[in-house]
Amino acid sequence: MLRLENLDTDLPLPPEATRVTAQALTTPKANSWLPFTGDEDLRAAIGDLLVDRCGTRYDPADQIVVTSGGTEGVLDCLLATVDPGDEVIVTDPTYAGLVNRVRLAGGVPSFVPYLVVDGEWRLDLESLRAKAAGARAVIMMSPSMPSGAVLTDDEWRAVCEVCVEHDLILIYDAAMERVLFDGREPLHPVRHHGMAERTLVVGSLSKEFRMIGWRVGWVAGPRELVEAVGWVHVYNTTTPVGIARAGATAVLRGDHGHVAACAAELERRRDAVLAATAGLPVVRPGGGWSLLIDTVALGIEPARASAALLRDGAVAATAMTGWGDAVAARFIRFVFSAEPVDALRTLPERLTAAGLTRRT
Repeated sequence: MLRLENLDTDLPLPPEATRVTAQALTTPKANSWLPFTGDEDLRAAIGDLLVDRCGTRYDPADQIVVTSGGTEGVLDCLLATVDPGDEVIVTDPTYAGLVNRVRLAGGVPSFVPYLVVDGEWRLDLESLRAKAAGARAVIMMSPSMPSGAVLTDDEWRAVCEVCVEHDLILIYDAAMERVLFDGREPLHPVRHHGMAERTLVVGSLSKEFRMIGWRVGWVAGPRELVEAVGWVHVYNTTTPVGIARAGATAVLRGDHGHVAACAAELERRRDAVLAATAGLPVVRPGGGWSLLIDTVALGIEPARASAALLRDGAVAATAMTGWGDAVAARFIRFVFSAEPVDALRTLPERLTAAGLTRRT
């Protein structure tokens, strides 16, 4: 079975993660409720990471909250800033967990589509501008999951101009921001004019650092917004994962060369999938660890394609229904984070067995 539905990864953990976590397990800090908004040393390490990435120094005392993973961070941000009925702009496709967290907070998802241009994803900026006037907030992720879309500098500039013009809050899911392909450089919205005071940066150790089971995330931003996020966090989960704090701090303060090495391996896997699906309507991802195939263009609905792949090709792949709106509803997702290149090269015969071939 080729596991292309599985968002886990077989890529190695950062060298400090397991060793330091194990050493700290018996310490009082590892079994404490306190501090509710995260270990002070971990928050300081997050602050050091962010000043390098976005050029803004966030005070660990009152501008950073540690959360139980990035997805809790996103929900906390929404609950702190969105009132029932508020529109929140999200992309189509986007992670279903983001869409449904908007709904959990009482918000209404307002979908801005990605367009396929020259085989890659480009944000529909006209749609973004048209929907901005009625919105309260924008959620952006780059690279985005599940599409692998990476915003260009022009796209980020347009997003930031819209946020400033319409006084929107930007919730930036930065979980994959260094998992980039084809020589792309990381770009950060907080570096744009007027964005430091309206952006909540949500980070995580689960993707870029592959520490999925540690459940360590964070939210950083302007004091007033982060104070509200912190109170939501306290009454949502009370305590970030105590046993993870020492390992997380060590990894954030360690050598991050492993991030680039793993991104390079993911790029090799992406290229293997692209080679194996040549001639099919696949959208080339600029980063991340998944890509999408337009099965509707092949004359088959995504759910049927998923079932055929499982039954006839021994491939587990997920239909993207609910992962956005009309665009997402055309696609299935191939995740390449947990299968090596040699396994991915078996895709052509599996696709043929499932009947996923170019229709003439």
